Amino acid sequence: MKRFADVDVEVEQGDLTKQVADAICNPANSLMYMGGGAAGALKRAGGEEIEREALKHAPVPVGTSVATSAGRLNARWVIHAPTMERPAMRTTSEKVYQATFSALKTADEVGAKSLVLPGMGTGVGGISPKTAAEAMICALKDFAPESKSLKKVLLCDLSEEMVKAWLEVLSQGFDSRVR
Repeated sequence: MKRFADVDVEVEQGDLTKQVADAICNPANSLMYMGGGAAGALKRAGGEEIEREALKHAPVPVGTSVATSAGRLNARWVIHAPTMERPAMRTTSEKVYQATFSALKTADEVGAKSLVLPGMGTGVGGISPKTAAEAMICALKDFAPESKSLKKVLLCDLSEEMVKAWLEVLSQGFDSRVR
């Protein structure tokens, strides 16, 4: 476990949709369609109402995020944080940084004490787990909760490679900025 600005960060290999937390992050597209990858899994497990509610906010620019209800998931909110403008679009480490930072900020603003983040941008976004891990850890290091509600972030992914990348970056004390 690591701690950044009063937020405990843990890493676990597992199913995002089975986690128990106040909020779960959807690495979204700006149009809020929840087709494949983590978004599709969240919609299948939590219900189509999550996508219907998210679509009411579209378009959501990269670097911002919105919270919706979590349907049948073991969470109160789904935080939709776009890593790309359109579905199945390539992304960049900067957009992954922005999406991660925005998800943290929105979780804190809605009063979530815990947030689950999957590997951002590593599916159809096309970036490597190592690049995603570096961008996400940078965002975690740069984030300081304003309301002080957010206390725990769980980095959780099915991919063993993503989990190893997070653990490697955290163990190296990664300092450089993505931006």
